[in-house]
Amino acid sequence: MKQPTIQVRRKPQQSRAKMTQDALIDTFVRLLNEKTANAITIREMTDIAGIGLGTFYEYFSKKDDLIALMIHQHVKNNAETLKTYAQSQTQLSTKLSFQDYLAQVIHFQILQVEAQQHLWAQTFLLERQISSIEIYQKSYVMMVQMWRSILVPYIDNETALQRLSLNVQRICYGFISQTLLIEPEFAEWEVLEEDILLALKGLHL
Repeated sequence: MKQPTIQVRRKPQQSRAKMTQDALIDTFVRLLNEKTANAITIREMTDIAGIGLGTFYEYFSKKDDLIALMIHQHVKNNAETLKTYAQSQTQLSTKLSFQDYLAQVIHFQILQVEAQQHLWAQTFLLERQISSIEIYQKSYVMMVQMWRSILVPYIDNETALQRLSLNVQRICYGFISQTLLIEPEFAEWEVLEEDILLALKGLHL
C-alpha cells in the first residue's frame, strides 16, 4: 500500500535521537547493496545498527516508513550537493556561458548518480512502489526548486525561469530514472549525458 505521507512517529529533536534514526537508514542502505528491500527485515536492521527493536518502533510504524524517509533524504541530499556545486561554478567564473554552465552541472549530476548507481536504481524502483502521489509531488517540487536556484543566476524573467526549471527537471529525471529502471546495470553514461544535453538544446536555451 502506498504511503499518503512520510510517516515518522517521533521526529528526532536531540542529536542522539537523530543519530539513531540516521543509523537505521544507513543500515538499510548498506543492506540494499546486498539484497532487495523486500528481503530486508526490521530485526536485521536493528541488529546490525545495534539498536533495540522497540527503538525502531519509536520512530517508524513499519519498514515502508523508513524507506519513504530514506528516499526523501537521498533526493534532498543530492539536491543540496548539486546546488552547492552549481554555486561554486558561478563563483569560479563570471564569464561562463549559460550553455557551458548547464552542461557542467549536468555532467556533475551524472557523475553523482553513476557513483551511487545501485542505490539510485533501487530508489527509483522503491519510489514507485511505496510513494503516494502526494509524496511524489512534494519530491518533484523540491527538485524543480533546486533547478530554479541553479538557473536563476542566468535567467531574469520569473515566468521563463519557472518554465525552464520544470522542463530541465522533466528531462533529467525522465532520462535518468527510466534508464535505471529499465537497465539497473547501465554503463553508457557518456552517451546518456550527450542525449540529455541534446534534449536540453531543444528548449532553445
